[in-house]
Amino acid sequence: MTASPGGFSVHRDAWGVPHVRATDELALARGQGYVTALDRGWQIEVDRWRAEGRLAERLGEPGLAWDRFAHRVRLADTARRAYAALADDDRAWVDAYTAGVEEGLERGRDVPEMHALADPAWPGGGDLPPHEPWPAWAPLGVFLVAHVLFSGFPHVLWRDHVARTLGAEIARSRPDVPPTAVLDLLAVDGGPGSGSNAWALAGARTRGGAPLLAGDPHRLLELPGVYQQVRLACDVYDVVGLAFPGVPGVPHFGHAGAAAWGVTNAMAHHVDVVAERLHRTADGGVVAQGPDGPEPADVLVATIRVRAAGGPVEHRVETIETARGVVVTGGPDDPGRTFAVRLPARVDADLGVAAWRRLLRAGSARDVTDAFATWVDPVDRVLAADRATVLSVTAGRVPRRDPAERALPLPGWADAGRARPWVVPPPPVVVADVAVDANERPARPDLDLGRTYAPPHRARRIRALLAAAGDDATAADQSRVHADTLLGGAGDLLGWLDRDAPAPGAAWADDSTTARPDPATVRAAARLRAWDRRMDADSADAALFASWRGALVGRVAAHPALAPLHAPHGLDPVFAPWLSVTARVADALPALLGAAWLGIDGAALAWAALADVVRARDDASGPAPVWGDTHRVLGLHVLLDVPGAPVPRVPDVPLGGDTDTVRCTASVPGVSDACVRGSVARWVWDLADRDASRWGVPFGASGDPRSPHFADRLAAWADAETVPVVTDWALLRHEETR
Repeated sequence: MTASPGGFSVHRDAWGVPHVRATDELALARGQGYVTALDRGWQIEVDRWRAEGRLAERLGEPGLAWDRFAHRVRLADTARRAYAALADDDRAWVDAYTAGVEEGLERGRDVPEMHALADPAWPGGGDLPPHEPWPAWAPLGVFLVAHVLFSGFPHVLWRDHVARTLGAEIARSRPDVPPTAVLDLLAVDGGPGSGSNAWALAGARTRGGAPLLAGDPHRLLELPGVYQQVRLACDVYDVVGLAFPGVPGVPHFGHAGAAAWGVTNAMAHHVDVVAERLHRTADGGVVAQGPDGPEPADVLVATIRVRAAGGPVEHRVETIETARGVVVTGGPDDPGRTFAVRLPARVDADLGVAAWRRLLRAGSARDVTDAFATWVDPVDRVLAADRATVLSVTAGRVPRRDPAERALPLPGWADAGRARPWVVPPPPVVVADVAVDANERPARPDLDLGRTYAPPHRARRIRALLAAAGDDATAADQSRVHADTLLGGAGDLLGWLDRDAPAPGAAWADDSTTARPDPATVRAAARLRAWDRRMDADSADAALFASWRGALVGRVAAHPALAPLHAPHGLDPVFAPWLSVTARVADALPALLGAAWLGIDGAALAWAALADVVRARDDASGPAPVWGDTHRVLGLHVLLDVPGAPVPRVPDVPLGGDTDTVRCTASVPGVSDACVRGSVARWVWDLADRDASRWGVPFGASGDPRSPHFADRLAAWADAETVPVVTDWALLRHEETR
């Protein structure tokens, strides 16, 4: 069915995925905004409040930390500037999307979470928040919300904390140890935002004779899901892909029929962190010490209204911008740790919206890479394909910095703090066989734009699986890769149980390097050595490994040598996840176990941690636990931190996989086995036949807990299954025409 001129029609597949059809691009953008508000009304309203720094106004105290950060980083102002700088046709496209959102929110706000805000039992409750029209810049603000902390700058703040605490202590006690050794010891960029897999097979490697692209982005497992499956069809293009709810187009993953694309995080250092020296003037202004002397800073004071019993409470937050960037933590009254960040999107008043729109029109791999030439943030590795060619390119704006300048905050009062020009990315490379991107350190020096990267295990495993499959690949059999649970880094830890292998003897004595473990601990070590190293949900050996790893993280994190890391970091609370010592120790555990120069005895700690686990299991009753008993998806909903709030729940499904397996279901060893981050979508684009392509998401198409499509994909996602992309209009259910 063809939509009427200027209008659009909405169709659905069996999973509730919206397929929007219109005669022209603007009507289609309006239709995308409409179905997004209809299906994800609560989610996009929350992200709009985040962009405005008004989350606490709706949710109370739990939203205050985010609102303070949003104002300090000037999210809304950055989105306004970028919107004002749009070309006329790109602005009209965004406006059409926003008009559709407004239309859809008439029904999309009718969800349990929104009504819960009016519950008199809540502090300050009693009235449903009135609908406020979306600002024209709101879709750009939503995109910023999803990516402002996706860069590497919180990792720089962590490294600064390491240098100030552990580094300072080592400098006093071990002057023979270079400062870089301390930073490199905790160098793995784990944390809340990292990760993704993507791979490409050239046509010579596939049954259909045309390329295949596949992958899965790794993010926090937010509920509703981070990505929305959607199809966008008009007279100019017909694209299936994964959209950010609240943002037009499908900027990260899409299949336009003749061309397709997918991205992974390049782990680039694209946001400079600058230490600032600020002081107040007699007239209440703020002066920053720049490389050329004192200079006035731009100061604004924002008021945050915090919902509370008895009426809103007002908090004032001072926002400061120097010539080097927006101050995100500290200030003139907190001189010790005052840092500004130079965000490319703010520097150039550009979020890359032109690329979002241009991608929809791509008819070749070269069209895709040309569109990504105007990409801004985040910096991504891009795989693009058409029916004959696969191209690989890095896209985004990165300041030209020496590797040493990426380690720690730059001094704003010195020449190093000055802005640098953007790196000119190298041209696209033709992929003749196979390409794999999994956040590992790039082999080419000209693509090494970061400081630290993910371990190479996922990339190596994907390459091995693709090599073993031969030259007859199909979209359907990429599930073997998506589903793989082999933990490539397990050997880095298990090797410590081979060192100083003890004979059975006296019971293990805590903190002793000479005592011997008891026979039960020795047997447990033998089990782990014989384990196939697959983190399967039904594996008792995987559960034993996870318990041992968690106990080992706890022992290392509590080691006296690392005590300085536990000093208060003094940074804004929004950065707390990146400065969790236990989580960071878990990321860097193999390196820390080998840090004998710190006084860490890796073998002794490994055996002692295993003895801890064996004793705990001896004290427990019932059958031996399996990994899926404790490894379950948490589903991070914004109301989780609001006392007494009605938080939607999803089925309690056991999970296979782990943080660094291809089937990414990440937990935080030493803290919890719950899965909080992982594959937020899986996709396979077949360039020979788009209908053979496949996709999947963790929860479902709808964000409404009452919908049958709220969590109907969870069991399949847990098994790393995908479903075919359906593009035949005759097989879809027509829902409405507007």
